[in-house]
Amino acid sequence: MNNKDMNKLKNDYLNVPIPGNLDFVVKKAFEDNGVAKKVKRGNYVLKVSSLSAAVVLLVVTIGVNSSSAMASALSKIPVVGGIIKVLTIREYKIEDKNFHADIKVPSIEGLENEELQSSLNEKYLAENKKLYEQFMQDIEELKKNGEGKMGIDTGYKVMTDNDVLFSVQRYVVTIAASAAEKLKYDTIDKKDQVLITLPSLFKDESYIDIISQNIIDQMKESMEKDEGVIYWFEGGIDDEYIEPFRKISNEQNFYINGDYKLVISFDEYEVAPGYMGTPEFIIPTEAIADILVGNEYIK
Repeated sequence: MNNKDMNKLKNDYLNVPIPGNLDFVVKKAFEDNGVAKKVKRGNYVLKVSSLSAAVVLLVVTIGVNSSSAMASALSKIPVVGGIIKVLTIREYKIEDKNFHADIKVPSIEGLENEELQSSLNEKYLAENKKLYEQFMQDIEELKKNGEGKMGIDTGYKVMTDNDVLFSVQRYVVTIAASAAEKLKYDTIDKKDQVLITLPSLFKDESYIDIISQNIIDQMKESMEKDEGVIYWFEGGIDDEYIEPFRKISNEQNFYINGDYKLVISFDEYEVAPGYMGTPEFIIPTEAIADILVGNEYIK
């Protein structure tokens, strides 16, 4: 593939329109339903040193049920209640001895709330478009300097799929001097067809202090049991170059697992050294039972 072909594919991708009313669409979906809703990856798949010398920019667009082969492939895709499908609608790859990108754009299909479905898919496209644009800028800068290696890998994983809830994780692994992983989650109420946010689960903002203290207690307990475990929390670390964990935010990463337990998630390096991966803390339901709005989601 020559530079002209690569540039054409690049321009085709960058010209995909991202609606400017995304926030409005999400909020409207919540209002229409009467609700004020607001891993460590095992071994990293990015091994830049072993990348092919050839440069390939691959664009894959999946047509749902377009052939028997496609139908067979889709049968392996996680399905929510036999209705909702999550698939890679596009995949962008760059392979080179110094640069690697594998950017997968997920798409949710089958939600009865088509407006919510559209807003989520537009968000996923916008996220990955931004990552791609930044990656291309970064490698151009590295090429000018004549040195450096860089890689990025994005994807998704269904965390929960039951009669009530569907949670999907999106991950971004970046490699430069070292690797770092960032996570995002969406949790959907399958019955009411709305997006669940952390604040919407609780009666008031007291959940922030209660959950934060529980997480710190779990950190302390884990460190006492295993000297190889390290967390950075206020009062537990004395290093002026590290910002200790104090409190979660109202936009904290979370999902609800298959046991209907609240799981608070942190990015790599956010509250612990890199070798600790992406820490997760399961919050005991008894610790938050008094401030929950209801017990349909968390039990």
